[in-house]
Amino acid sequence: MAEDTLIHSTDPKQQMDRLLAIMRALRDPETGCPWDIEQTFQTIAPYTIEEAYEVADAIERADMDDLRGELGDLLFQSVFHAQMADDAGHFNFNDVARTMSDKMVARHPHVFGDESRDKSADQQTADWEVIKAAERAGKDQGRTLDGVAIGLPALLRAEKLQKRAARVGFDWPDVKFVIDKIAEEAAEVVEARDTLSHEEVTEEVGDLLFVMANLARHLKVDPEVALRAANAKFQRRFEGVEDLLAAQGKTPADSNLDEMDALWDAVKVAEKVSPA
Repeated sequence: MAEDTLIHSTDPKQQMDRLLAIMRALRDPETGCPWDIEQTFQTIAPYTIEEAYEVADAIERADMDDLRGELGDLLFQSVFHAQMADDAGHFNFNDVARTMSDKMVARHPHVFGDESRDKSADQQTADWEVIKAAERAGKDQGRTLDGVAIGLPALLRAEKLQKRAARVGFDWPDVKFVIDKIAEEAAEVVEARDTLSHEEVTEEVGDLLFVMANLARHLKVDPEVALRAANAKFQRRFEGVEDLLAAQGKTPADSNLDEMDALWDAVKVAEKVSPA
């Protein structure tokens, strides 16, 4: 099929090939889009991260129509990176798909091999980690924390680093030790605020955030999920404060902290009566 015909195809079975053809056309040095031609892995990476978060946002809102579109945007990011790699002679999209397929088959011997499926999800997770550790060893990543991507969001990376260390026994045996550490780190932040430089204060705040991620892990709470929920709650309640002010013909700029704090409490009470 000619490329132009494929680009305009409505055949459901051709949509992946159609998307790849569209990407090739956008990156064509002579007839493509100047913006797409100029892009590099580095310039596209922030969009890739953003699209992943927009997928998570659509899931959080249970908006399936939006999720369909956001998954398409995220897929296009993979296609974009693969096309740039193809242009540079590194690999193409088929190589990406084959690598992923090979990995999934190798990591699921209880589905695609001879291993029994008669084991718990926890045991399958443990087996998965053993397989991944062997893969890292094959890549000369023999150290415990090798392979935890530097580009991950800091909170998520903290959790992953801590999980890796815990696998080799470097972990507090009980959550009470984590809580004690939080109190210690919080006190160090207060001391640093009064006596140390901004850089040292930043370091102490980082230590406190790191141990907070550890608390979430010990409580089996996903810190990213918990913080997203806290962000959403803060936005919802602050907008409630704005609504109450608007009913008085005012904006936050016309108010003060005492008034807004009282309205905040009113919004909280209203939520308990009629949960959002």
